[in-house]
Amino acid sequence: MKTEIKSFNLGVTSCYLICGKDVVLVDSGMPDKLHLFQKELARLEVDPMRIRMIVLTHSHFDHCGSASDIRKLTGAKIAIHESERDCVEHDSVLIPKGVNMLGKITKPLIFSFKISFPKFTPDILLNNSPYPLTDYGIDGYIMHTPGHTIGSLSIILNSGEAIVGCMAHNGLPFRLKPGLPIYAQDINAIKENWKILIDKGVTTVFPGHGKPFPVEIMKRKLNYPDTK
Repeated sequence: MKTEIKSFNLGVTSCYLICGKDVVLVDSGMPDKLHLFQKELARLEVDPMRIRMIVLTHSHFDHCGSASDIRKLTGAKIAIHESERDCVEHDSVLIPKGVNMLGKITKPLIFSFKISFPKFTPDILLNNSPYPLTDYGIDGYIMHTPGHTIGSLSIILNSGEAIVGCMAHNGLPFRLKPGLPIYAQDINAIKENWKILIDKGVTTVFPGHGKPFPVEIMKRKLNYPDTK
């Protein structure tokens, strides 16, 4: 099955369309971005009715803010890890720690104020087992990769691409260069999950903020033994 990834931004968030027989949207960006989403679909020549699933890598407002509006437009089902259901149905927020100096300084600015978004009930609650995407004509699966939040998810394609949400940042406003996130509930869990992804043969990283980059950068950050 031939699969194509199309990327675009909704606010500061990098969102992705995985196009196979059907289309899977990964993350829905900031709140109130439906109009921008429709413009991006037109630019990318993607029929909204082809989108059958919206995968939320985690429950922070900048990743799930427009999910409810996009579901109404497309009829797609929203999937999120079961541990973060309460965060999208109510006002609970998973607050990570600042990992480095920038993270520690900016964390109060980012997480001290609740930015509201339309709450919703997910259609698909994922657990710790891989969730195959073959029903959508996509050679890949959704994987539980906790660390940024307890229920963080990544999408792994058999062709080597990994859409990892906030397991990685690349560029402003969070980093100048690609690397580990500056916020995490458990940075050591993120590092362990990176080693798992590398061992699975991931070659290209699609972060939750910023542009894609080669996995070799993560290997160097982690002092991975196969790094040349």
